[in-house]
Amino acid sequence: METAIRNSQRRIRISRHKIENTLKQAAVRLSNNYPRRFGMLDTCEVSVLMINDRTMRELNRQYRGKDKTTDVLSFPQIERFKQLKQFERLFSIGDIVINLHKAERQAKEYGVTFHREVERLLIHGFLHLLGYDHEKSKYEARKMRKLEEELLGVNKLCR
Repeated sequence: METAIRNSQRRIRISRHKIENTLKQAAVRLSNNYPRRFGMLDTCEVSVLMINDRTMRELNRQYRGKDKTTDVLSFPQIERFKQLKQFERLFSIGDIVINLHKAERQAKEYGVTFHREVERLLIHGFLHLLGYDHEKSKYEARKMRKLEEELLGVNKLCR
């Protein structure tokens, strides 16, 4: 899996290598555990953009109609990920946008490291790109949370 990473805010520095590693580990775990559904993840690309509160508020207002900041947004490029078969070339599954300022506040609130919170947001956004949506129903929320916890148990960005 390929990743394109851009940090467009200036206050918080973060390792691109750790972000890339978290997504690659998640993709490998999904491919190994669920090969029929996620076997093609090695031929995909994900872009990650890290921004501040102001920019996230603008994106959230523009794309979701919510005039407030949020922690993560995902923009899938593929409508039905489940129906994809093995691709012969690299394809983009979408973009993950993370608000590092909000992640920093949430880490303090949740009592976790900043890097662990960023890892959680990356996995959450990645699962949205793969078609999971916790806002659809309680069942979908439980399914997404279970997979999120499974992936977070393997990935340790904060090491």
